[in-house]
Amino acid sequence: MSTADPVLAQLRDLRDSIDNIDAAIVHMLAERFRCTHEVGQLKARHGLPPADPDREAEQIGRLRHLAALSRLDPDFAERFLRFVVREVIRRHELADRDASSESTV
Repeated sequence: MSTADPVLAQLRDLRDSIDNIDAAIVHMLAERFRCTHEVGQLKARHGLPPADPDREAEQIGRLRHLAALSRLDPDFAERFLRFVVREVIRRHELADRDASSESTV
């Protein structure tokens, strides 16, 4: 038995954990976008703006705090959230346009 065998086994186990975490992240993002889609539909139906800067600022503060508690770089957490929020707003704007075109038909 070579000394590399335990190392390779540990590496495989760690990579399996990473794969599981990546799958969970994808599923959580899909669920988040499902919820934000409903928010976008609701906003579009009621003429609310696609973006909510106050809510975004609140979320950024909350996630930066959680990141610090979790020993994750708060700047990274903020960049990640801003990336996700940009996509959410883009989708809300599309929903808003779709709702506007339906009301003119």
